[in-house]
Amino acid sequence: MTDIIRGTWIVSYRELLRFFTERSRTFSTIFMPLVFLAIFGAGFQNLIPNLSPGVDFLKFVYPGIIAMTVLQSSIFSGISIVWDREFGFLKEILVAPLSRSGIVLGKVAGAAAIALMQSIIMLILAPFLHVELTLLTVVALIPVVIIIAISLSGLGVLIASRMRSQQGFQVIIQVIIFPLMFLSGVFFPINSVPSWMAVIGKINPVTYGVDAIRQIVLGKNISAAGGVMGESGSQLGVTVFGHTMTAGQDILVVVAIGAVLLALAIWSFSRQE
Repeated sequence: MTDIIRGTWIVSYRELLRFFTERSRTFSTIFMPLVFLAIFGAGFQNLIPNLSPGVDFLKFVYPGIIAMTVLQSSIFSGISIVWDREFGFLKEILVAPLSRSGIVLGKVAGAAAIALMQSIIMLILAPFLHVELTLLTVVALIPVVIIIAISLSGLGVLIASRMRSQQGFQVIIQVIIFPLMFLSGVFFPINSVPSWMAVIGKINPVTYGVDAIRQIVLGKNISAAGGVMGESGSQLGVTVFGHTMTAGQDILVVVAIGAVLLALAIWSFSRQE
């Protein structure tokens, strides 16, 4: 247990140092969500009617952009493993007296901390977007963001543990990240899409993270719409087998999927030679 804690601390600290020294990575992971928010939110705000009383398209997209920020930061965290492998540093880590489980947990913890910092930046922008956030809302969002980041980081580490080049990792991640993002309800209510797309969206773990964040941020406005239906007639929540998921149930789904991904990531990384 001591080796696991020690490995987690050392690796997570190194991940944070690397993030703050790589300015291009810091800039890109913050800039991209802002671009999506500006293009999709501001661009379509006047073209799409309110999805529920008090919730225009920009306010609807905003929680999804927070989740998208967490998604990008968490999954791309695995690239540090590929970088370490290419430059031979991974061998030094593997022969060090550190638990391999601790190494994976350190990568995940570092990614979660980075994702949380980037999410806080997005929360600072809320007043400029006319999104009302109370202190209680922010406090409730912090553990949700951390849970989502840990879960998705497991996927990033799992993929990275089998990759041998940064170029290959980035190609695979781009193939994975865009379907996860666009089929998670970030830009449209998941229950208003064609049935085949809704089925894919409801097996997407990011969908439940998006829904949890959206319910916490816009809970009062969603409740004002009768809990589910908006003016456009589309459902704002995620309905599974006729049941509309609550934020707590969304989080439980993310935790369950994240536990599986994290276990697979530890297993895969432990097989490294």
